[in-house]
Amino acid sequence: MSKTYILVDTANTFFRARHVIRGSLEDKVGMSIHTTLGSIRKAWRDFNGDHIVFCLEGRSWRKDHYAPYKRNRTDARAAQSPREAEEDRVFWETFDQFKDFVINRTNCTVLHNQQLEADDLIAGFIQSHPNDNHVIISTDGDFAQLIAPNVKQYNGVMEITTTHEGYFDAKGNTVKDKKTGEAKGAPDPAWLLFEKCMRGDTSDNIFSAYPGVREKGTKNKVGLREAYADRDSKGWAWNNLMLQRWIDHEGVEHRVLDDYFRNVKLCDLSAQPDDIRSLISETINTAITAEKNIPQVGIRLMKFCAEYDLQKISEQVQSYAEPLNARYPDKGMSV
Repeated sequence: MSKTYILVDTANTFFRARHVIRGSLEDKVGMSIHTTLGSIRKAWRDFNGDHIVFCLEGRSWRKDHYAPYKRNRTDARAAQSPREAEEDRVFWETFDQFKDFVINRTNCTVLHNQQLEADDLIAGFIQSHPNDNHVIISTDGDFAQLIAPNVKQYNGVMEITTTHEGYFDAKGNTVKDKKTGEAKGAPDPAWLLFEKCMRGDTSDNIFSAYPGVREKGTKNKVGLREAYADRDSKGWAWNNLMLQRWIDHEGVEHRVLDDYFRNVKLCDLSAQPDDIRSLISETINTAITAEKNIPQVGIRLMKFCAEYDLQKISEQVQSYAEPLNARYPDKGMSV
Protein backbone atom coordinates (compact mmCIF):
# COMPACT_ATOMS: atom_id res chain seq x y z
CA MET A 1 0.00 0.00 0.00
CA SER A 2 1.40 3.40 -0.97
CA LYS A 3 2.42 5.92 1.68
CA THR A 4 2.38 9.72 1.68
CA TYR A 5 5.61 11.45 2.61
CA ILE A 6 5.77 15.12 3.59
CA LEU A 7 9.19 16.37 2.42
CA VAL A 8 10.26 19.60 4.13
CA ASP A 9 12.69 21.96 2.42
CA THR A 10 13.66 23.01 5.93
CA ALA A 11 15.83 26.10 5.51
CA ASN A 12 13.67 27.44 2.69
CA THR A 13 10.48 27.20 4.75
CA PHE A 14 12.05 28.64 7.89
CA PHE A 15 13.81 31.60 6.28
CA ARG A 16 11.12 32.48 3.71
CA ALA A 17 8.65 33.00 6.53
CA ARG A 18 11.10 35.53 7.99
CA HIS A 19 10.76 37.80 4.96
CA VAL A 20 6.96 38.08 5.05
CA ILE A 21 6.67 38.79 8.78
CA ARG A 22 6.68 42.29 10.23
CA GLY A 23 7.49 43.13 13.82
CA SER A 24 10.30 42.73 16.29
CA LEU A 25 13.13 40.25 15.83
CA GLU A 26 11.61 38.10 18.56
CA ASP A 27 8.27 38.11 16.71
CA LYS A 28 9.95 37.15 13.42
CA VAL A 29 11.85 34.26 15.00
CA GLY A 30 8.73 32.92 16.70
CA MET A 31 6.61 33.19 13.58
CA SER A 32 9.22 31.44 11.45
CA ILE A 33 9.05 28.43 13.75
CA HIS A 34 5.25 28.71 13.90
CA THR A 35 4.93 28.91 10.10
CA THR A 36 7.23 25.92 9.61
CA LEU A 37 5.39 23.71 12.10
CA GLY A 38 2.02 25.02 10.91
CA SER A 39 2.83 24.16 7.30
CA ILE A 40 3.75 20.64 8.34
CA ARG A 41 0.55 20.18 10.35
CA LYS A 42 -1.62 21.47 7.49
CA ALA A 43 0.08 19.29 4.87
CA TRP A 44 -0.16 16.29 7.20
CA ARG A 45 -3.90 16.82 7.61
CA ASP A 46 -4.81 17.89 4.08
CA PHE A 47 -2.84 15.15 2.32
CA ASN A 48 -3.16 12.35 4.90
CA GLY A 49 0.55 12.16 5.61
CA ASP A 50 2.29 9.05 6.90
CA HIS A 51 5.78 10.36 7.65
CA ILE A 52 7.75 13.62 7.74
CA VAL A 53 11.16 13.92 6.09
CA PHE A 54 13.23 17.02 6.92
CA CYS A 55 15.82 17.80 4.24
CA LEU A 56 18.78 19.99 5.21
CA GLU A 57 21.35 21.95 3.23
CA GLY A 58 25.02 21.14 2.78
CA ARG A 59 27.75 23.21 1.16
CA SER A 60 26.78 21.78 -2.28
CA TRP A 61 28.85 19.84 -4.79
CA ARG A 62 27.77 22.39 -7.43
CA LYS A 63 30.32 24.92 -6.17
CA ASP A 64 33.09 22.52 -7.16
CA HIS A 65 31.70 22.22 -10.70
CA TYR A 66 30.74 25.87 -11.26
CA ALA A 67 32.65 28.57 -9.36
CA PRO A 68 29.99 31.34 -9.59
CA TYR A 69 27.31 29.11 -8.03
CA LYS A 70 25.50 31.09 -5.30
CA ARG A 71 28.42 33.51 -5.05
CA ASN A 72 25.85 36.34 -5.12
CA ARG A 73 24.62 35.24 -1.70
CA THR A 74 28.09 35.57 -0.21
CA ASP A 75 28.29 39.08 -1.66
CA ALA A 76 24.88 39.95 -0.21
CA ARG A 77 25.93 38.83 3.28
CA ALA A 78 29.11 40.89 3.06
CA ALA A 79 27.02 43.99 2.26
CA GLN A 80 24.70 43.62 5.28
CA SER A 81 24.26 46.45 7.75
CA PRO A 82 25.10 45.71 11.42
CA ARG A 83 21.38 45.36 12.19
CA GLU A 84 20.84 42.94 9.31
CA ALA A 85 23.92 40.93 10.30
CA GLU A 86 22.65 40.63 13.87
CA GLU A 87 19.22 39.50 12.68
CA ASP A 88 20.91 36.96 10.44
CA ARG A 89 22.98 35.66 13.36
CA VAL A 90 19.93 35.24 15.59
CA PHE A 91 17.96 33.47 12.86
CA TRP A 92 20.77 31.01 12.11
CA GLU A 93 21.24 30.34 15.81
CA THR A 94 17.51 29.62 16.16
CA PHE A 95 17.51 27.50 13.03
CA ASP A 96 20.36 25.39 14.44
CA GLN A 97 18.30 24.82 17.58
CA PHE A 98 15.28 23.87 15.46
CA LYS A 99 17.45 21.38 13.53
CA ASP A 100 18.65 19.91 16.82
CA PHE A 101 15.02 19.52 17.89
CA VAL A 102 13.89 17.62 14.77
CA ILE A 103 17.02 15.45 14.75
CA ASN A 104 17.08 14.48 18.41
CA ARG A 105 13.54 14.99 19.74
CA THR A 106 11.23 13.77 16.97
CA ASN A 107 10.76 10.54 15.00
CA CYS A 108 11.01 12.29 11.65
CA THR A 109 13.59 11.19 9.11
CA VAL A 110 16.30 13.84 8.69
CA LEU A 111 18.38 13.86 5.50
CA HIS A 112 21.68 15.74 5.54
CA ASN A 113 25.03 15.45 3.81
CA GLN A 114 27.67 18.16 3.65
CA GLN A 115 28.00 17.87 -0.14
CA LEU A 116 24.28 17.86 -0.95
CA GLU A 117 21.51 20.44 -1.12
CA ALA A 118 18.00 19.83 0.14
CA ASP A 119 16.83 19.81 -3.50
CA ASP A 120 19.06 16.80 -4.23
CA LEU A 121 17.76 14.91 -1.21
CA ILE A 122 14.10 15.69 -1.88
CA ALA A 123 14.38 14.60 -5.51
CA GLY A 124 16.39 11.52 -4.52
CA PHE A 125 13.82 10.49 -1.90
CA ILE A 126 11.01 10.78 -4.45
CA GLN A 127 13.02 8.80 -7.01
CA SER A 128 13.72 6.08 -4.43
CA HIS A 129 10.01 5.86 -3.49
CA PRO A 130 8.36 5.88 -6.96
CA ASN A 131 5.17 4.11 -5.89
CA ASP A 132 4.41 6.48 -3.02
CA ASN A 133 2.87 9.95 -2.83
CA HIS A 134 4.93 13.00 -1.93
CA VAL A 135 4.18 16.54 -0.80
CA ILE A 136 7.10 18.98 -0.93
CA ILE A 137 6.84 21.88 1.53
CA SER A 138 8.78 24.72 -0.09
CA THR A 139 8.44 28.06 -1.86
CA ASP A 140 11.27 27.12 -4.28
CA GLY A 141 10.29 27.11 -7.96
CA ASP A 142 13.04 24.57 -8.70
CA PHE A 143 10.68 21.80 -7.64
CA ALA A 144 8.32 22.45 -10.57
CA GLN A 145 10.34 19.88 -12.52
CA LEU A 146 9.26 17.18 -10.03
CA ILE A 147 5.50 17.79 -10.18
CA ALA A 148 3.68 14.60 -11.21
CA PRO A 149 0.44 12.75 -10.39
CA ASN A 150 2.11 11.48 -7.19
CA VAL A 151 4.09 14.66 -6.37
CA LYS A 152 2.65 17.96 -5.12
CA GLN A 153 4.26 21.11 -3.79
CA TYR A 154 2.81 23.08 -0.89
CA ASN A 155 3.90 26.68 -0.35
CA GLY A 156 3.17 27.14 3.34
CA VAL A 157 3.94 30.87 3.25
CA MET A 158 1.44 31.69 0.47
CA GLU A 159 -0.76 28.64 1.18
CA ILE A 160 -0.74 27.52 -2.45
CA THR A 161 -0.59 23.91 -3.60
CA THR A 162 0.85 23.01 -6.99
CA THR A 163 -0.27 19.75 -8.56
CA HIS A 164 -0.11 18.22 -12.04
CA GLU A 165 -3.64 19.61 -12.51
CA GLY A 166 -2.94 23.23 -11.55
CA TYR A 167 -2.43 25.72 -8.72
CA PHE A 168 -4.87 25.84 -5.79
CA ASP A 169 -5.32 28.16 -2.80
CA ALA A 170 -6.04 27.23 0.82
CA LYS A 171 -9.73 26.73 0.04
CA GLY A 172 -9.06 24.52 -2.97
CA ASN A 173 -9.95 27.23 -5.49
CA THR A 174 -7.93 27.60 -8.67
CA VAL A 175 -5.30 30.35 -8.44
CA LYS A 176 -5.70 33.05 -11.09
CA ASP A 177 -2.88 34.50 -13.14
CA LYS A 178 -2.20 38.08 -11.99
CA LYS A 179 -1.63 39.30 -15.55
CA THR A 180 -4.53 37.66 -17.38
CA GLY A 181 -7.02 37.10 -14.56
CA GLU A 182 -7.53 33.59 -15.91
CA ALA A 183 -6.95 30.37 -13.98
CA LYS A 184 -3.29 29.37 -14.00
CA GLY A 185 -2.81 26.31 -16.16
CA ALA A 186 -1.19 23.13 -14.93
CA PRO A 187 2.62 23.30 -14.85
CA ASP A 188 4.60 21.62 -17.62
CA PRO A 189 7.64 20.24 -15.72
CA ALA A 190 9.68 19.34 -18.82
CA TRP A 191 9.24 22.78 -20.39
CA LEU A 192 9.93 24.62 -17.13
CA LEU A 193 13.17 22.68 -16.67
CA PHE A 194 14.26 23.33 -20.26
CA GLU A 195 13.52 27.05 -19.91
CA LYS A 196 15.45 27.20 -16.63
CA CYS A 197 18.48 25.49 -18.18
CA MET A 198 18.40 27.98 -21.06
CA ARG A 199 17.72 31.16 -19.08
CA GLY A 200 19.75 30.28 -16.00
CA ASP A 201 18.79 31.17 -12.45
CA THR A 202 19.67 34.59 -11.06
CA SER A 203 18.88 33.54 -7.47
CA ASP A 204 21.56 30.81 -7.67
CA ASN A 205 23.88 32.89 -9.89
CA ILE A 206 23.63 30.41 -12.77
CA PHE A 207 24.24 32.28 -16.02
CA SER A 208 22.02 32.02 -19.07
CA ALA A 209 23.04 29.66 -21.86
CA TYR A 210 21.82 32.23 -24.40
CA PRO A 211 21.20 35.74 -23.00
CA GLY A 212 18.28 37.56 -24.57
CA VAL A 213 16.80 34.52 -26.33
CA ARG A 214 13.08 34.87 -27.06
CA GLU A 215 10.48 32.35 -25.97
CA LYS A 216 8.88 32.39 -29.41
CA GLY A 217 10.96 32.75 -32.52
CA THR A 218 10.66 35.27 -35.32
CA LYS A 219 10.78 34.84 -39.07
CA ASN A 220 14.57 34.89 -38.99
CA LYS A 221 15.38 33.45 -35.58
CA VAL A 222 14.47 30.28 -33.68
CA GLY A 223 13.05 30.72 -30.18
CA LEU A 224 12.94 28.46 -27.13
CA ARG A 225 9.53 27.02 -27.98
CA GLU A 226 10.62 25.86 -31.42
CA ALA A 227 13.84 24.31 -30.09
CA TYR A 228 11.95 22.63 -27.26
CA ALA A 229 9.44 21.10 -29.69
CA ASP A 230 12.40 19.74 -31.67
CA ARG A 231 14.34 18.40 -28.66
CA ASP A 232 13.69 14.71 -29.32
CA SER A 233 14.45 14.63 -33.03
CA LYS A 234 17.32 17.14 -32.73
CA GLY A 235 16.40 18.59 -36.09
CA TRP A 236 16.86 21.99 -37.71
CA ALA A 237 15.23 24.12 -35.00
CA TRP A 238 17.19 22.47 -32.17
CA ASN A 239 20.53 22.74 -33.92
CA ASN A 240 19.87 26.25 -35.21
CA LEU A 241 19.47 27.48 -31.64
CA MET A 242 21.97 25.28 -29.83
CA LEU A 243 24.87 25.84 -32.22
CA GLN A 244 24.63 29.62 -31.96
CA ARG A 245 27.62 31.41 -30.44
CA TRP A 246 27.72 34.61 -28.41
CA ILE A 247 30.35 36.81 -26.75
CA ASP A 248 30.13 37.77 -23.07
CA HIS A 249 31.18 41.13 -21.54
CA GLU A 250 34.72 39.84 -21.01
CA GLY A 251 35.09 38.90 -24.66
CA VAL A 252 34.79 35.16 -24.10
CA GLU A 253 32.95 33.19 -26.78
CA HIS A 254 30.24 30.72 -25.73
CA ARG A 255 28.42 28.01 -27.65
CA VAL A 256 24.80 27.74 -26.49
CA LEU A 257 24.84 23.94 -26.39
CA ASP A 258 27.85 23.84 -24.06
CA ASP A 259 26.33 26.27 -21.57
CA TYR A 260 22.97 24.50 -21.79
CA PHE A 261 24.53 21.15 -20.78
CA ARG A 262 26.42 22.92 -17.98
CA ASN A 263 23.11 24.20 -16.66
CA VAL A 264 21.44 20.80 -17.05
CA LYS A 265 24.03 19.34 -14.68
CA LEU A 266 23.39 22.16 -12.20
CA CYS A 267 19.58 22.38 -12.46
CA ASP A 268 18.17 18.99 -13.50
CA LEU A 269 17.50 17.04 -10.29
CA SER A 270 17.83 13.75 -12.16
CA ALA A 271 21.12 14.58 -13.92
CA GLN A 272 23.67 14.94 -11.12
CA PRO A 273 27.10 13.29 -11.68
CA ASP A 274 27.19 9.56 -10.91
CA ASP A 275 29.24 9.95 -7.72
CA ILE A 276 26.75 12.52 -6.41
CA ARG A 277 23.78 10.28 -7.22
CA SER A 278 25.48 7.46 -5.30
CA LEU A 279 25.98 9.82 -2.36
CA ILE A 280 22.30 10.79 -2.45
CA SER A 281 21.25 7.12 -2.34
CA GLU A 282 23.66 6.33 0.49
CA THR A 283 22.44 9.31 2.55
CA ILE A 284 18.80 8.31 2.15
CA ASN A 285 19.36 4.60 2.84
CA THR A 286 21.37 5.35 5.99
CA ALA A 287 18.64 7.66 7.31
CA ILE A 288 15.64 5.41 6.66
CA THR A 289 17.29 2.30 8.07
CA ALA A 290 18.36 4.02 11.30
CA GLU A 291 16.50 2.95 14.41
CA LYS A 292 14.76 6.10 15.61
CA ASN A 293 12.25 5.68 18.41
CA ILE A 294 11.95 8.90 20.42
CA PRO A 295 9.34 8.72 23.21
CA GLN A 296 7.11 11.55 24.46
CA VAL A 297 7.49 13.78 21.40
CA GLY A 298 4.55 15.92 22.52
CA ILE A 299 6.22 16.77 25.83
CA ARG A 300 9.49 17.51 24.05
CA LEU A 301 7.64 19.81 21.65
CA MET A 302 6.01 21.68 24.56
CA LYS A 303 9.43 22.29 26.12
CA PHE A 304 10.78 23.55 22.79
CA CYS A 305 7.78 25.87 22.35
CA ALA A 306 8.28 27.25 25.86
CA GLU A 307 11.76 28.43 24.88
CA TYR A 308 10.24 30.67 22.19
CA ASP A 309 6.91 31.50 23.84
CA LEU A 310 4.93 29.64 21.15
CA GLN A 311 1.72 29.61 23.16
CA LYS A 312 -0.67 28.82 20.29
CA ILE A 313 1.26 25.67 19.42
CA SER A 314 1.45 24.66 23.09
CA GLU A 315 -2.33 24.96 23.38
CA GLN A 316 -2.80 22.51 20.47
CA VAL A 317 0.37 20.50 21.00
CA GLN A 318 -1.16 17.10 20.20
CA SER A 319 -2.10 18.10 16.65
CA TYR A 320 1.38 19.55 16.04
CA ALA A 321 3.16 16.60 17.66
CA GLU A 322 1.29 13.88 15.75
CA PRO A 323 3.24 14.25 12.48
CA LEU A 324 6.52 14.64 14.38
CA ASN A 325 5.86 11.41 16.27
CA ALA A 326 5.24 9.18 13.24
CA ARG A 327 8.17 6.85 12.58
CA TYR A 328 9.27 5.73 9.12
CA PRO A 329 6.52 3.42 7.75
CA ASP A 330 6.56 -0.14 9.08
CA LYS A 331 8.19 1.11 12.28
CA GLY A 332 4.92 2.50 13.69
CA MET A 333 4.27 5.30 16.15
CA SER A 334 6.28 5.97 19.26
CA VAL A 335 4.47 6.16 22.60
